[in-house]
Amino acid sequence: MGPDQHAQLDDISLVLPFPCRVAVILVAGFWGWGINLHYLLKRNIDVPALIRYPARHSSHQRPHYSSTYHLATLLTVPLVLTLLIFWAATHGSKERVEALDYIPQSYLFIYIIIILLPYNRLARTGRHRLLVTLRRISVGGLAEAQDGKFGDILLADALTSYAKVLGDFVVTFCMFFGSDVSSTSKPHRKCGNDYLTPLIIATPSLIRLRQCLIEYLRVRRSGPKRESTGFQHLANALKYATAFPVIVLSAKLRNYNPLEMYGYSEMSLSRLLYLCTFINSAYSFYWDVTKDWDLTLFTSSRLDPDHPYGLRRHRYFSDRQYYAAILLDLGIRFAWLSRNNRGPAPNDILLGEFNGKLDAD
Repeated sequence: MGPDQHAQLDDISLVLPFPCRVAVILVAGFWGWGINLHYLLKRNIDVPALIRYPARHSSHQRPHYSSTYHLATLLTVPLVLTLLIFWAATHGSKERVEALDYIPQSYLFIYIIIILLPYNRLARTGRHRLLVTLRRISVGGLAEAQDGKFGDILLADALTSYAKVLGDFVVTFCMFFGSDVSSTSKPHRKCGNDYLTPLIIATPSLIRLRQCLIEYLRVRRSGPKRESTGFQHLANALKYATAFPVIVLSAKLRNYNPLEMYGYSEMSLSRLLYLCTFINSAYSFYWDVTKDWDLTLFTSSRLDPDHPYGLRRHRYFSDRQYYAAILLDLGIRFAWLSRNNRGPAPNDILLGEFNGKLDAD
Protein backbone atom coordinates (compact mmCIF):
# COMPACT_ATOMS: atom_id res chain seq x y z
CA MET A 1 0.00 0.00 0.00
CA GLY A 2 1.44 3.37 -1.02
CA PRO A 3 2.38 6.01 1.54
CA ASP A 4 -0.42 8.31 0.40
CA GLN A 5 -3.08 5.63 0.56
CA HIS A 6 -4.19 6.63 4.07
CA ALA A 7 -4.85 10.16 2.85
CA GLN A 8 -7.52 8.79 0.52
CA LEU A 9 -9.69 7.87 3.50
CA ASP A 10 -12.23 10.59 4.22
CA ASP A 11 -14.10 11.13 7.48
CA ILE A 12 -17.10 9.13 6.26
CA SER A 13 -14.92 6.09 5.55
CA LEU A 14 -13.62 6.16 9.11
CA VAL A 15 -17.18 5.87 10.44
CA LEU A 16 -18.90 3.98 7.64
CA PRO A 17 -16.31 2.11 5.55
CA PHE A 18 -16.95 1.14 1.96
CA PRO A 19 -18.24 -2.43 2.64
CA CYS A 20 -20.68 -1.10 5.24
CA ARG A 21 -21.96 1.60 2.90
CA VAL A 22 -22.76 -1.13 0.39
CA ALA A 23 -24.36 -3.22 3.13
CA VAL A 24 -26.55 -0.37 4.38
CA ILE A 25 -28.06 0.14 0.93
CA LEU A 26 -28.61 -3.59 0.45
CA VAL A 27 -30.40 -3.89 3.80
CA ALA A 28 -32.39 -0.73 3.12
CA GLY A 29 -33.87 -2.48 0.09
CA PHE A 30 -35.58 -5.04 2.34
CA TRP A 31 -36.90 -2.34 4.65
CA GLY A 32 -38.16 -0.45 1.61
CA TRP A 33 -39.95 -3.52 0.28
CA GLY A 34 -41.61 -4.09 3.65
CA ILE A 35 -42.72 -0.46 3.84
CA ASN A 36 -44.15 -0.71 0.33
CA LEU A 37 -46.11 -3.85 1.23
CA HIS A 38 -47.35 -2.32 4.48
CA TYR A 39 -48.42 1.02 3.03
CA LEU A 40 -50.06 -0.40 -0.08
CA LEU A 41 -52.00 -2.93 2.00
CA LYS A 42 -53.46 -0.02 3.94
CA ARG A 43 -54.54 1.42 0.59
CA ASN A 44 -56.28 -1.88 -0.20
CA ILE A 45 -53.72 -2.87 -2.83
CA ASP A 46 -52.86 -6.55 -2.49
CA VAL A 47 -49.30 -6.73 -3.79
CA PRO A 48 -48.79 -10.47 -3.04
CA ALA A 49 -51.83 -11.26 -5.20
CA LEU A 50 -50.44 -9.14 -8.03
CA ILE A 51 -47.14 -11.02 -8.02
CA ARG A 52 -48.87 -14.39 -7.53
CA TYR A 53 -47.36 -14.90 -4.08
CA PRO A 54 -49.12 -17.45 -1.80
CA ALA A 55 -51.83 -15.78 0.26
CA ARG A 56 -52.13 -15.92 4.04
CA HIS A 57 -55.11 -18.21 4.77
CA SER A 58 -54.87 -18.16 8.55
CA SER A 59 -55.02 -15.31 11.06
CA HIS A 60 -52.13 -16.99 12.86
CA GLN A 61 -49.85 -16.34 9.90
CA ARG A 62 -47.98 -13.07 9.89
CA PRO A 63 -48.80 -10.56 7.16
CA HIS A 64 -46.37 -10.47 4.26
CA TYR A 65 -44.97 -7.11 5.31
CA SER A 66 -44.38 -8.41 8.83
CA SER A 67 -42.29 -11.29 7.48
CA THR A 68 -40.31 -8.81 5.38
CA TYR A 69 -39.70 -6.63 8.43
CA HIS A 70 -38.54 -9.72 10.31
CA LEU A 71 -36.00 -10.59 7.62
CA ALA A 72 -34.86 -6.97 7.40
CA THR A 73 -34.34 -6.94 11.18
CA LEU A 74 -32.29 -10.14 11.00
CA LEU A 75 -30.09 -8.48 8.40
CA THR A 76 -29.84 -5.24 10.36
CA VAL A 77 -28.83 -6.58 13.77
CA PRO A 78 -25.49 -8.13 12.68
CA LEU A 79 -24.75 -5.00 10.63
CA VAL A 80 -25.16 -2.79 13.71
CA LEU A 81 -23.04 -5.19 15.79
CA THR A 82 -20.36 -5.22 13.09
CA LEU A 83 -20.20 -1.42 13.10
CA LEU A 84 -20.00 -1.24 16.90
CA ILE A 85 -17.13 -3.73 16.93
CA PHE A 86 -15.41 -1.87 14.09
CA TRP A 87 -15.67 1.51 15.84
CA ALA A 88 -14.38 0.06 19.12
CA ALA A 89 -11.43 -1.60 17.38
CA THR A 90 -10.34 1.30 15.15
CA HIS A 91 -10.92 4.41 17.31
CA GLY A 92 -10.91 6.53 14.14
CA SER A 93 -7.35 5.53 13.19
CA LYS A 94 -6.83 5.44 9.40
CA GLU A 95 -4.17 2.77 9.72
CA ARG A 96 -6.44 0.52 11.81
CA VAL A 97 -9.41 1.14 9.55
CA GLU A 98 -7.42 -0.27 6.65
CA ALA A 99 -5.77 -3.04 8.63
CA LEU A 100 -9.06 -4.30 10.10
CA ASP A 101 -11.01 -4.39 6.85
CA TYR A 102 -12.01 -7.98 7.58
CA ILE A 103 -14.45 -6.73 10.26
CA PRO A 104 -16.82 -4.79 7.94
CA GLN A 105 -16.17 -7.21 5.08
CA SER A 106 -17.28 -10.11 7.27
CA TYR A 107 -20.80 -8.68 7.39
CA LEU A 108 -21.19 -9.14 3.64
CA PHE A 109 -20.41 -12.84 4.15
CA ILE A 110 -23.06 -12.91 6.90
CA TYR A 111 -25.51 -11.18 4.57
CA ILE A 112 -25.02 -13.84 1.89
CA ILE A 113 -25.41 -16.65 4.45
CA ILE A 114 -28.67 -15.24 5.86
CA ILE A 115 -30.17 -14.89 2.38
CA LEU A 116 -29.17 -18.44 1.41
CA LEU A 117 -29.65 -20.20 4.77
CA PRO A 118 -32.48 -22.79 4.50
CA TYR A 119 -33.89 -22.09 7.96
CA ASN A 120 -37.68 -21.94 8.39
CA ARG A 121 -37.81 -19.09 10.90
CA LEU A 122 -35.81 -16.76 8.65
CA ALA A 123 -38.68 -16.04 6.23
CA ARG A 124 -37.77 -19.14 4.27
CA THR A 125 -40.71 -18.96 1.85
CA GLY A 126 -39.95 -15.37 0.90
CA ARG A 127 -36.24 -16.02 0.50
CA HIS A 128 -36.92 -19.13 -1.58
CA ARG A 129 -39.27 -17.16 -3.83
CA LEU A 130 -36.63 -14.43 -4.14
CA LEU A 131 -33.90 -16.87 -5.13
CA VAL A 132 -36.11 -18.79 -7.60
CA THR A 133 -37.21 -15.56 -9.26
CA LEU A 134 -33.65 -14.26 -9.28
CA ARG A 135 -32.46 -17.43 -10.99
CA ARG A 136 -35.18 -17.14 -13.62
CA ILE A 137 -34.56 -13.49 -14.45
CA SER A 138 -30.77 -13.74 -14.23
CA VAL A 139 -30.73 -14.65 -17.92
CA GLY A 140 -33.57 -12.31 -18.78
CA GLY A 141 -36.30 -14.89 -18.31
CA LEU A 142 -39.91 -13.88 -17.78
CA ALA A 143 -42.75 -15.93 -16.32
CA GLU A 144 -46.20 -15.98 -17.86
CA ALA A 145 -48.75 -13.59 -16.35
CA GLN A 146 -50.46 -16.33 -14.33
CA ASP A 147 -47.12 -17.53 -12.97
CA GLY A 148 -45.90 -14.21 -11.59
CA LYS A 149 -44.67 -12.12 -14.53
CA PHE A 150 -45.29 -8.92 -12.59
CA GLY A 151 -42.99 -10.10 -9.81
CA ASP A 152 -40.26 -10.88 -12.32
CA ILE A 153 -40.49 -7.36 -13.71
CA LEU A 154 -40.45 -5.77 -10.25
CA LEU A 155 -37.35 -7.68 -9.20
CA ALA A 156 -35.55 -6.94 -12.46
CA ASP A 157 -36.39 -3.25 -12.08
CA ALA A 158 -35.11 -3.37 -8.51
CA LEU A 159 -31.82 -4.74 -9.84
CA THR A 160 -31.53 -1.80 -12.23
CA SER A 161 -31.99 0.48 -9.22
CA TYR A 162 -29.20 -1.40 -7.47
CA ALA A 163 -26.92 -1.74 -10.50
CA LYS A 164 -24.15 0.44 -9.12
CA VAL A 165 -24.53 -1.09 -5.66
CA LEU A 166 -24.13 -4.58 -7.12
CA GLY A 167 -21.01 -3.39 -8.88
CA ASP A 168 -19.64 -2.01 -5.61
CA PHE A 169 -20.57 -5.26 -3.85
CA VAL A 170 -18.24 -7.17 -6.18
CA VAL A 171 -15.58 -4.46 -5.92
CA THR A 172 -15.44 -4.84 -2.12
CA PHE A 173 -14.59 -8.53 -2.43
CA CYS A 174 -12.11 -7.84 -5.21
CA MET A 175 -10.36 -5.28 -3.00
CA PHE A 176 -10.55 -7.55 0.06
CA PHE A 177 -8.93 -10.53 -1.64
CA GLY A 178 -6.48 -8.36 -3.55
CA SER A 179 -2.97 -7.99 -2.17
CA ASP A 180 -2.38 -4.30 -2.76
CA VAL A 181 -5.42 -2.52 -1.31
CA SER A 182 -7.77 -2.75 1.66
CA SER A 183 -11.51 -3.05 1.11
CA THR A 184 -12.00 -0.12 3.51
CA SER A 185 -9.82 2.13 1.36
CA LYS A 186 -11.12 4.47 -1.31
CA PRO A 187 -13.28 2.40 -3.72
CA HIS A 188 -11.06 0.96 -6.44
CA ARG A 189 -13.56 0.30 -9.22
CA LYS A 190 -10.83 -0.80 -11.63
CA CYS A 191 -10.18 -3.77 -9.37
CA GLY A 192 -10.00 -6.98 -11.36
CA ASN A 193 -9.99 -5.35 -14.78
CA ASP A 194 -11.44 -2.35 -16.60
CA TYR A 195 -14.52 -4.28 -17.75
CA LEU A 196 -15.72 -6.15 -14.65
CA THR A 197 -17.58 -3.32 -12.90
CA PRO A 198 -19.17 -1.84 -16.08
CA LEU A 199 -20.36 -5.32 -17.07
CA ILE A 200 -22.00 -5.88 -13.69
CA ILE A 201 -23.66 -2.46 -13.79
CA ALA A 202 -24.97 -3.15 -17.31
CA THR A 203 -26.34 -6.61 -16.51
CA PRO A 204 -29.66 -5.50 -14.89
CA SER A 205 -30.46 -3.30 -17.90
CA LEU A 206 -29.64 -6.22 -20.18
CA ILE A 207 -32.04 -8.39 -18.17
CA ARG A 208 -34.87 -5.88 -18.47
CA LEU A 209 -34.15 -5.30 -22.15
CA ARG A 210 -34.45 -9.02 -22.86
CA GLN A 211 -37.66 -9.22 -20.84
CA CYS A 212 -39.13 -6.41 -22.94
CA LEU A 213 -38.20 -8.29 -26.11
CA ILE A 214 -39.79 -11.46 -24.75
CA GLU A 215 -43.01 -9.53 -24.09
CA TYR A 216 -42.90 -8.09 -27.59
CA LEU A 217 -42.51 -11.55 -29.15
CA ARG A 218 -45.35 -12.93 -27.04
CA VAL A 219 -47.65 -10.17 -28.25
CA ARG A 220 -46.65 -10.80 -31.87
CA ARG A 221 -47.18 -14.55 -31.52
CA SER A 222 -50.63 -14.02 -30.02
CA GLY A 223 -51.90 -13.08 -33.48
CA PRO A 224 -54.02 -10.28 -34.89
CA LYS A 225 -56.78 -10.75 -32.33
CA ARG A 226 -54.82 -8.69 -29.85
CA GLU A 227 -55.20 -4.93 -30.19
CA SER A 228 -51.66 -4.23 -29.08
CA THR A 229 -48.88 -4.45 -31.64
CA GLY A 230 -46.19 -4.75 -29.00
CA PHE A 231 -44.59 -1.44 -29.94
CA GLN A 232 -44.70 -0.27 -26.34
CA HIS A 233 -42.44 -3.16 -25.30
CA LEU A 234 -39.90 -2.17 -27.95
CA ALA A 235 -40.04 1.43 -26.72
CA ASN A 236 -39.48 0.17 -23.18
CA ALA A 237 -36.52 -1.91 -24.36
CA LEU A 238 -35.07 1.22 -25.94
CA LYS A 239 -35.31 2.98 -22.59
CA TYR A 240 -33.04 0.37 -21.01
CA ALA A 241 -30.74 0.44 -24.03
CA THR A 242 -30.04 4.14 -23.42
CA ALA A 243 -28.22 3.13 -20.25
CA PHE A 244 -25.44 1.33 -22.11
CA PRO A 245 -23.75 4.39 -23.70
CA VAL A 246 -23.69 6.02 -20.25
CA ILE A 247 -22.04 2.97 -18.68
CA VAL A 248 -19.47 2.60 -21.47
CA LEU A 249 -18.55 6.29 -21.57
CA SER A 250 -18.32 6.48 -17.78
CA ALA A 251 -15.88 3.57 -17.81
CA LYS A 252 -13.86 5.10 -20.64
CA LEU A 253 -13.55 8.41 -18.81
CA ARG A 254 -12.64 6.73 -15.55
CA ASN A 255 -9.85 4.86 -17.35
CA TYR A 256 -9.10 7.55 -19.93
CA ASN A 257 -6.15 6.81 -22.18
CA PRO A 258 -5.68 9.19 -25.14
CA LEU A 259 -3.83 6.48 -27.06
CA GLU A 260 -6.95 4.29 -27.06
CA MET A 261 -9.54 6.95 -27.88
CA TYR A 262 -8.58 7.65 -31.50
CA GLY A 263 -8.30 11.41 -31.12
CA TYR A 264 -11.27 11.95 -28.81
CA SER A 265 -10.31 14.34 -26.06
CA GLU A 266 -11.38 13.91 -22.47
CA MET A 267 -13.57 17.01 -22.78
CA SER A 268 -15.39 15.69 -25.85
CA LEU A 269 -16.05 12.38 -24.12
CA SER A 270 -17.37 14.24 -21.08
CA ARG A 271 -19.78 16.22 -23.23
CA LEU A 272 -20.94 13.07 -24.99
CA LEU A 273 -21.43 11.37 -21.63
CA TYR A 274 -23.59 14.19 -20.32
CA LEU A 275 -25.65 14.16 -23.51
CA CYS A 276 -26.25 10.40 -23.23
CA THR A 277 -27.02 10.72 -19.52
CA PHE A 278 -29.54 13.48 -20.24
CA ILE A 279 -31.25 11.31 -22.86
CA ASN A 280 -31.40 8.36 -20.48
CA SER A 281 -32.76 10.49 -17.61
CA ALA A 282 -35.31 12.35 -19.74
CA TYR A 283 -36.56 9.17 -21.41
CA SER A 284 -36.82 7.37 -18.06
CA PHE A 285 -38.67 10.29 -16.46
CA TYR A 286 -41.13 10.44 -19.35
CA TRP A 287 -41.68 6.69 -19.15
CA ASP A 288 -42.26 6.78 -15.38
CA VAL A 289 -44.89 9.47 -15.62
CA THR A 290 -46.64 8.51 -18.86
CA LYS A 291 -46.36 4.71 -18.99
CA ASP A 292 -45.64 3.34 -15.52
CA TRP A 293 -47.89 5.80 -13.67
CA ASP A 294 -50.32 6.24 -16.56
CA LEU A 295 -50.54 10.00 -15.95
CA THR A 296 -51.44 12.53 -18.63
CA LEU A 297 -48.81 15.21 -17.93
CA PHE A 298 -47.07 14.66 -21.28
CA THR A 299 -50.18 13.88 -23.31
CA SER A 300 -52.95 15.93 -24.86
CA SER A 301 -55.32 14.68 -22.14
CA ARG A 302 -53.59 16.64 -19.39
CA LEU A 303 -56.27 19.36 -19.56
CA ASP A 304 -59.16 16.90 -19.45
CA PRO A 305 -61.79 18.28 -17.01
CA ASP A 306 -62.47 14.74 -15.71
CA HIS A 307 -59.27 14.78 -13.66
CA PRO A 308 -56.78 17.26 -12.16
CA TYR A 309 -54.13 18.72 -14.45
CA GLY A 310 -51.63 16.12 -15.62
CA LEU A 311 -53.14 13.26 -13.58
CA ARG A 312 -55.83 10.75 -14.55
CA ARG A 313 -59.40 9.80 -13.77
CA HIS A 314 -58.79 6.76 -11.56
CA ARG A 315 -56.40 7.49 -8.71
CA TYR A 316 -55.41 5.39 -5.70
CA PHE A 317 -53.56 8.14 -3.86
CA SER A 318 -54.16 11.80 -3.13
CA ASP A 319 -53.49 14.37 -5.86
CA ARG A 320 -50.75 15.91 -3.73
CA GLN A 321 -48.96 12.56 -3.53
CA TYR A 322 -48.98 12.21 -7.31
CA TYR A 323 -47.55 15.69 -7.81
CA ALA A 324 -44.95 15.08 -5.09
CA ALA A 325 -43.96 11.79 -6.74
CA ILE A 326 -43.50 13.55 -10.09
CA LEU A 327 -41.24 16.20 -8.55
CA LEU A 328 -39.28 13.60 -6.55
CA ASP A 329 -38.83 11.44 -9.63
CA LEU A 330 -37.62 14.43 -11.63
CA GLY A 331 -35.18 15.42 -8.90
CA ILE A 332 -33.68 11.95 -8.57
CA ARG A 333 -33.51 11.30 -12.30
CA PHE A 334 -31.51 14.48 -12.81
CA ALA A 335 -29.57 14.49 -9.53
CA TRP A 336 -26.41 13.81 -11.54
CA LEU A 337 -26.49 17.43 -12.73
CA SER A 338 -25.40 18.56 -9.27
CA ARG A 339 -22.39 16.22 -9.20
CA ASN A 340 -18.90 17.03 -10.28
CA ASN A 341 -17.79 13.51 -11.12
CA ARG A 342 -17.51 12.18 -14.64
CA GLY A 343 -19.23 8.90 -14.26
CA PRO A 344 -22.93 9.20 -13.45
CA ALA A 345 -24.30 5.70 -13.51
CA PRO A 346 -27.94 5.28 -14.61
CA ASN A 347 -30.13 4.07 -11.77
CA ASP A 348 -33.86 3.43 -12.05
CA ILE A 349 -35.79 4.57 -9.01
CA LEU A 350 -37.04 1.65 -6.96
CA LEU A 351 -39.93 3.59 -5.46
CA GLY A 352 -40.92 5.04 -8.80
CA GLU A 353 -40.59 1.77 -10.68
CA PHE A 354 -42.54 -0.19 -8.06
CA ASN A 355 -45.31 2.24 -7.17
CA GLY A 356 -45.59 3.36 -10.79
CA LYS A 357 -46.11 -0.09 -12.24
CA LEU A 358 -48.36 -1.11 -9.37
CA ASP A 359 -50.60 1.93 -9.69
CA ALA A 360 -50.78 1.74 -13.46
CA ASP A 361 -51.61 -1.94 -13.53
